[in-house]
Amino acid sequence: MTGKPKVAFIGTGGTISSLGRDSLDILDYTATDRRLDAGAIVAAVPELAGVAEVVPVPFRAVPSPAIGFAEWRDLVLLCERAVADHSNLAGIVIGHGTATLEETAYALSLTLTVAVPVVLVGSQRPMSALSSDAKLNLVAAVQTAAAPESRGRGVLVVLNDEIQAAREVTKTSVTRLQTFRTPDFGVLGHVDGGSVRYYRRAERAHAPGTPFDIRRLAALPRVDIAYGYADADGTAVRAFRAAGARGLVSAGLAPGMVPPGEADALAEAVEAGLPVVMSTRAGSGIVPLTTRLRERGILSADNLTPQKARILLALSLTVTQDPAAIAGYFATY
Repeated sequence: MTGKPKVAFIGTGGTISSLGRDSLDILDYTATDRRLDAGAIVAAVPELAGVAEVVPVPFRAVPSPAIGFAEWRDLVLLCERAVADHSNLAGIVIGHGTATLEETAYALSLTLTVAVPVVLVGSQRPMSALSSDAKLNLVAAVQTAAAPESRGRGVLVVLNDEIQAAREVTKTSVTRLQTFRTPDFGVLGHVDGGSVRYYRRAERAHAPGTPFDIRRLAALPRVDIAYGYADADGTAVRAFRAAGARGLVSAGLAPGMVPPGEADALAEAVEAGLPVVMSTRAGSGIVPLTTRLRERGILSADNLTPQKARILLALSLTVTQDPAAIAGYFATY
């Protein structure tokens, strides 16, 4: 026994696991298709041993654009098993590519069944790069998962010494290290050296204890996002309906509007019984439930980004088709 807290590390691939051609390859490293598994990542960061007893948990290593519902479901089950196998587990860290990290984090924050802290971590530069952020990000994530103060805060995201809430955080830059931001509210806290410090708490409800159980689902109901732009005429909305969409999210023009042609197509979708949720392409801010939206039967995404509104709408459709109940979920989660 080490006397240190025990933290499970699940590696799903991504930049944090990647190896480029050389130490200056920080942009085209995916071309090598070389990724470390969870055990090799832990072995590459011996500093972790001074922070916690880190237990690698095998998972498939894939680029984050390939991660979706099947991986979310399997991660929920794998977290369950990790807690069952280690009764003294302090927390879980999941290594993830940054492209879809925020979506996996929010999906897990709505569907996990475990009470221990779960922290997602990634990096902007591969493990092999000069001045890579991978190793320090991983150390900070393990520190956060092991900290008693992290309990009860939902799924957390840790990069660049910052602790963010899964519901609120989004990737804002292609290559900068400070890419993960919470536009409306800012960070929850920081990891400074050996200290994990929190300064606020996210208020929206989160797992465990949500009504969304995906452990036995084969797939989520199809929900698509129609991106708003000048002259949008509803072609995408009608194509999504033809493809079998059971719900739609509009990434509307701020503060929650679309051009007339798009509005007609969304109205047709509502008339056909599809729930339609209005988000915005602006990247932050609440979509007000205006008279116009209410008259058209369109719901507000609150301040969720379109990609996160899609996840909540799809999960809501596994429980109910009732627009009022779905609106309640958007007000709660």
